[in-house]
Amino acid sequence: MKSTGIVRRIDDLGRIVIPKEIRRTLRIREGDPIEIYTDNSGNIIFKKHSIIDEISPFVHQYADVLSRALEMPVVISDKDHIIAASGIPKREFLERRVTSYLEELMESRTHFSAYENSTKFRPVEGLENEALLAYPIISSGDVTGSVCVLKTPNFEKSKGEKETKLKLAEITAQFLGKHLED
Repeated sequence: MKSTGIVRRIDDLGRIVIPKEIRRTLRIREGDPIEIYTDNSGNIIFKKHSIIDEISPFVHQYADVLSRALEMPVVISDKDHIIAASGIPKREFLERRVTSYLEELMESRTHFSAYENSTKFRPVEGLENEALLAYPIISSGDVTGSVCVLKTPNFEKSKGEKETKLKLAEITAQFLGKHLED
Protein backbone atom coordinates (compact mmCIF):
# COMPACT_ATOMS: atom_id res chain seq x y z
CA MET A 1 0.00 0.00 0.00
CA LYS A 2 1.31 3.47 -0.87
CA SER A 3 1.61 5.89 2.03
CA THR A 4 0.51 9.46 1.34
CA GLY A 5 1.54 11.03 4.64
CA ILE A 6 -1.92 12.65 4.92
CA VAL A 7 -3.83 12.16 8.17
CA ARG A 8 -7.55 12.87 8.57
CA ARG A 9 -9.77 12.62 11.63
CA ILE A 10 -13.22 11.06 11.72
CA ASP A 11 -15.92 13.57 12.67
CA ASP A 12 -18.73 13.01 15.18
CA LEU A 13 -20.95 11.54 12.44
CA GLY A 14 -18.30 8.97 11.44
CA ARG A 15 -17.29 10.77 8.24
CA ILE A 16 -13.83 11.25 6.82
CA VAL A 17 -12.78 13.57 4.02
CA ILE A 18 -10.72 12.04 1.22
CA PRO A 19 -8.03 14.64 0.46
CA LYS A 20 -8.39 16.64 -2.74
CA GLU A 21 -5.02 15.42 -4.05
CA ILE A 22 -6.11 11.79 -3.78
CA ARG A 23 -9.54 12.51 -5.31
CA ARG A 24 -7.87 14.27 -8.22
CA THR A 25 -5.28 11.51 -8.76
CA LEU A 26 -7.90 8.73 -8.64
CA ARG A 27 -10.50 10.81 -10.52
CA ILE A 28 -13.04 10.51 -7.73
CA ARG A 29 -15.90 12.95 -8.19
CA GLU A 30 -18.86 13.93 -6.06
CA GLY A 31 -21.45 11.15 -6.17
CA ASP A 32 -18.99 8.42 -7.25
CA PRO A 33 -19.62 5.11 -5.45
CA ILE A 34 -16.76 3.90 -3.25
CA GLU A 35 -16.30 0.30 -2.04
CA ILE A 36 -14.95 -0.17 1.47
CA TYR A 37 -13.03 -3.31 2.41
CA THR A 38 -11.08 -4.51 5.42
CA ASP A 39 -8.22 -6.97 5.40
CA ASN A 40 -6.92 -9.41 8.02
CA SER A 41 -4.39 -6.88 9.36
CA GLY A 42 -7.07 -4.33 10.22
CA ASN A 43 -6.50 -2.05 7.22
CA ILE A 44 -9.45 -0.23 5.68
CA ILE A 45 -9.31 -0.14 1.88
CA PHE A 46 -11.28 2.27 -0.28
CA LYS A 47 -11.77 1.40 -3.94
CA LYS A 48 -13.64 3.31 -6.59
CA HIS A 49 -16.61 1.12 -7.54
CA SER A 50 -17.11 0.16 -11.19
CA ILE A 51 -20.50 -1.32 -12.00
CA ILE A 52 -19.18 -2.56 -15.34
CA ASP A 53 -16.49 -4.52 -13.48
CA GLU A 54 -19.27 -6.67 -12.01
CA ILE A 55 -19.95 -8.18 -15.45
CA SER A 56 -16.29 -8.27 -16.51
CA PRO A 57 -16.22 -11.85 -17.93
CA PHE A 58 -19.27 -11.06 -20.06
CA VAL A 59 -17.69 -7.77 -21.25
CA HIS A 60 -14.50 -9.61 -22.29
CA GLN A 61 -16.56 -12.06 -24.35
CA TYR A 62 -18.53 -9.27 -25.99
CA ALA A 63 -15.31 -7.41 -26.88
CA ASP A 64 -14.00 -10.61 -28.52
CA VAL A 65 -17.18 -11.10 -30.55
CA LEU A 66 -17.29 -7.46 -31.68
CA SER A 67 -13.60 -7.45 -32.60
CA ARG A 68 -14.02 -10.60 -34.71
CA ALA A 69 -17.15 -9.27 -36.40
CA LEU A 70 -15.51 -5.95 -37.31
CA GLU A 71 -12.03 -7.41 -37.85
CA MET A 72 -10.73 -4.46 -35.83
CA PRO A 73 -9.39 -4.00 -32.29
CA VAL A 74 -11.96 -3.15 -29.59
CA VAL A 75 -11.55 -1.77 -26.06
CA ILE A 76 -14.31 -1.43 -23.48
CA SER A 77 -13.86 0.84 -20.46
CA ASP A 78 -15.58 1.86 -17.29
CA LYS A 79 -15.48 5.61 -16.59
CA ASP A 80 -11.75 5.50 -15.77
CA HIS A 81 -9.94 2.39 -17.02
CA ILE A 82 -9.89 -0.13 -19.84
CA ILE A 83 -11.53 -3.33 -18.58
CA ALA A 84 -11.65 -5.41 -21.78
CA ALA A 85 -9.60 -5.51 -24.96
CA SER A 86 -9.65 -7.72 -28.03
CA GLY A 87 -7.74 -7.81 -31.30
CA ILE A 88 -4.73 -6.20 -29.61
CA PRO A 89 -2.22 -7.23 -26.91
CA LYS A 90 -4.39 -7.22 -23.77
CA ARG A 91 -1.48 -6.65 -21.37
CA GLU A 92 -0.75 -3.29 -22.99
CA PHE A 93 -4.33 -2.05 -22.61
CA LEU A 94 -6.02 -3.58 -19.57
CA GLU A 95 -6.19 -1.36 -16.47
CA ARG A 96 -4.78 1.66 -18.32
CA ARG A 97 -6.56 4.96 -17.77
CA VAL A 98 -8.79 6.43 -20.42
CA THR A 99 -7.84 9.85 -21.80
CA SER A 100 -9.53 13.03 -20.66
CA TYR A 101 -11.00 13.36 -24.18
CA LEU A 102 -12.79 10.02 -23.80
CA GLU A 103 -13.97 11.04 -20.32
CA GLU A 104 -15.44 14.25 -21.78
CA LEU A 105 -17.07 12.31 -24.60
CA MET A 106 -18.71 9.93 -22.09
CA GLU A 107 -19.88 12.76 -19.84
CA SER A 108 -21.39 14.62 -22.80
CA ARG A 109 -23.14 11.37 -23.82
CA THR A 110 -22.06 11.76 -27.42
CA HIS A 111 -20.32 9.38 -29.76
CA PHE A 112 -17.15 9.84 -31.81
CA SER A 113 -16.69 8.73 -35.39
CA ALA A 114 -13.50 9.22 -37.41
CA TYR A 115 -15.77 8.95 -40.45
CA GLU A 116 -17.40 12.27 -39.48
CA ASN A 117 -14.54 13.91 -37.61
CA SER A 118 -10.99 14.73 -38.68
CA THR A 119 -9.79 14.93 -35.04
CA LYS A 120 -7.25 12.28 -34.11
CA PHE A 121 -8.55 10.76 -30.90
CA ARG A 122 -6.54 8.44 -28.66
CA PRO A 123 -8.80 6.78 -26.07
CA VAL A 124 -6.09 5.18 -23.90
CA GLU A 125 -3.47 7.16 -21.99
CA GLY A 126 0.10 6.45 -23.00
CA LEU A 127 -0.75 4.54 -26.18
CA GLU A 128 -0.73 5.75 -29.78
CA ASN A 129 -3.74 3.75 -31.00
CA GLU A 130 -6.42 6.01 -32.48
CA ALA A 131 -10.15 5.48 -32.18
CA LEU A 132 -12.32 4.90 -35.20
CA LEU A 133 -15.53 4.89 -33.14
CA ALA A 134 -16.44 5.49 -29.51
CA TYR A 135 -19.85 5.20 -27.86
CA PRO A 136 -20.75 5.80 -24.21
CA ILE A 137 -22.38 2.98 -22.26
CA ILE A 138 -25.43 4.36 -20.46
CA SER A 139 -27.20 2.32 -17.81
CA SER A 140 -30.23 3.51 -15.84
CA GLY A 141 -29.53 7.05 -17.03
CA ASP A 142 -25.91 7.05 -15.81
CA VAL A 143 -22.78 6.85 -17.93
CA THR A 144 -20.91 3.70 -16.91
CA GLY A 145 -18.23 3.35 -19.58
CA SER A 146 -17.52 3.25 -23.30
CA VAL A 147 -17.03 1.00 -26.30
CA CYS A 148 -14.18 2.02 -28.62
CA VAL A 149 -13.26 0.52 -31.97
CA LEU A 150 -9.63 1.26 -32.81
CA LYS A 151 -8.13 1.97 -36.22
CA THR A 152 -5.89 -0.62 -37.79
CA PRO A 153 -2.67 0.30 -39.65
CA ASN A 154 -4.29 -0.46 -43.02
CA PHE A 155 -7.57 1.30 -42.19
CA GLU A 156 -9.30 3.24 -44.92
CA LYS A 157 -12.59 5.09 -44.62
CA SER A 158 -14.55 2.87 -46.97
CA LYS A 159 -18.18 3.94 -47.25
CA GLY A 160 -19.59 0.42 -47.58
CA GLU A 161 -18.66 -0.73 -44.09
CA LYS A 162 -19.20 2.59 -42.32
CA GLU A 163 -22.86 2.16 -41.40
CA THR A 164 -22.37 -1.45 -40.28
CA LYS A 165 -19.45 -0.53 -37.99
CA LEU A 166 -21.29 2.48 -36.57
CA LYS A 167 -24.38 0.40 -35.86
CA LEU A 168 -22.51 -2.53 -34.30
CA ALA A 169 -20.56 -0.25 -31.93
CA GLU A 170 -23.74 1.61 -30.97
CA ILE A 171 -25.68 -1.63 -30.40
CA THR A 172 -22.83 -2.99 -28.25
CA ALA A 173 -22.89 0.11 -26.01
CA GLN A 174 -26.69 -0.07 -25.73
CA PHE A 175 -26.68 -3.80 -25.05
CA LEU A 176 -24.06 -3.54 -22.29
CA GLY A 177 -25.98 -0.66 -20.74
CA LYS A 178 -29.19 -2.69 -20.78
CA HIS A 179 -27.40 -5.72 -19.35
CA LEU A 180 -26.19 -3.62 -16.41
CA GLU A 181 -29.77 -2.53 -15.65
CA ASP A 182 -30.95 -6.14 -15.20
